[in-house]
Amino acid sequence: MLMKVFIVAIPLFDANMEVQAYRLRDRNGERLLDVANDFRGRSIAMSTTSPALVLLKRLGVEPFAGDKRLFVDVTRLMLMANALNDLNIDPARLIITMPADIQPDAETLAQFEQMRARGYGIALDGLPPDEERSVLMPYVQHLILNYKDRNFAHWLKTAQYRLLDKTVVITHIPDNDTYAKLGANRNALFTGRFYDQPITQGITTISPLKVNALHLLRQVNEDDFDLQDIAKIIERDPSLSISLMRFINSDAVGLKRKVGSIQSAIAILGQQEVRRWATVAISVSLAEDRPSEVTKLSLVRAKFAEGLATAFELGVFQQSLFMAGLFSLLDVILQKPMAEAIKEVAVDQRVHEALVEKSGPLYPVMELIYAYEHAHWDEATILMVHNNVTVDQLNEAFVEALVWYNQLLSSIDGVDTDEIGAAEELPSAE
Repeated sequence: MLMKVFIVAIPLFDANMEVQAYRLRDRNGERLLDVANDFRGRSIAMSTTSPALVLLKRLGVEPFAGDKRLFVDVTRLMLMANALNDLNIDPARLIITMPADIQPDAETLAQFEQMRARGYGIALDGLPPDEERSVLMPYVQHLILNYKDRNFAHWLKTAQYRLLDKTVVITHIPDNDTYAKLGANRNALFTGRFYDQPITQGITTISPLKVNALHLLRQVNEDDFDLQDIAKIIERDPSLSISLMRFINSDAVGLKRKVGSIQSAIAILGQQEVRRWATVAISVSLAEDRPSEVTKLSLVRAKFAEGLATAFELGVFQQSLFMAGLFSLLDVILQKPMAEAIKEVAVDQRVHEALVEKSGPLYPVMELIYAYEHAHWDEATILMVHNNVTVDQLNEAFVEALVWYNQLLSSIDGVDTDEIGAAEELPSAE
């Protein structure tokens, strides 16, 4: 059984909108609406471990950060209790994040020295006072600065001119304009709401490749469709052909014999599974020119929303919830306002209401997901109470979505350039 904990990995982007790391944020789900209960709060500060560390020990780094490094909040007492020793995780994967007001006494510095020697990265959440900075900085590689903090401008200037060897992580960036301005800072990482914001004005045309993909997406999401017609459409797209053949022959499907043709693969899967595979694969394809995190977030949202169906007593709408999560960033992917972007795909009225009008039976699920994924714990808690959702239900659905996403990558992944030509050798469906 999973712990009663809110936990989410927030992506950290570089100036090119590429994810370079993640930061694990958690909160004890047994103490709802306790705003002081973060890693600097009294109850956590007096503990030798944290819910995040326990869950990290159980699941590992990959579900949260893939192959990237993970920032993990740790207190001084956790360091002294050697809480990191039990994780069985490669230290090179973790960046230990400490509060900036940590006292730089001899014991703390000795622990920092050991952490650095073992290969951990070390970050400070904020900038220490001047008198402590010279003592701590030799051990620290990352400084986390909150854009909303009233001291942010002063701290950033100090980091730029006096701490040039440190990577600055700027959090709580509110929009794309702010991100674009801060992106001029070299050796910095960024996080906030800038990468998944709704598009209010967009392009008027869509690239031919996306037009073809959207055509197939519309076809498979009709109530009834012809499998042979779908096979012919897939054959014309090398990327989708390779993706389908990888999927049908993967451990996820579990066939005893290898399938060698598009038509056979389609026939074996049937309408329901073809619809699920195509919806996911095409959504990945559509987002290829967007930040990779957009693809991940769309897929995790889809499975997260589906997993919450029972908690919201919407079990009959599981498929609609999956589609609502999957298409929740369609405006970002197609660079069109959502009201226009949603017209490019076939969705039912409930999905349309949730994504365009922010209303209807599915919207409370999406509203909770939006709050949760940005670690807005109090907002998420209020929504949980209002909708009678338990911590267990929320926790289980989110972790299952992360695990599902990582499993999905092994069966439906990107197309290697060396393999494009191989599509021409795939047996024809004719």
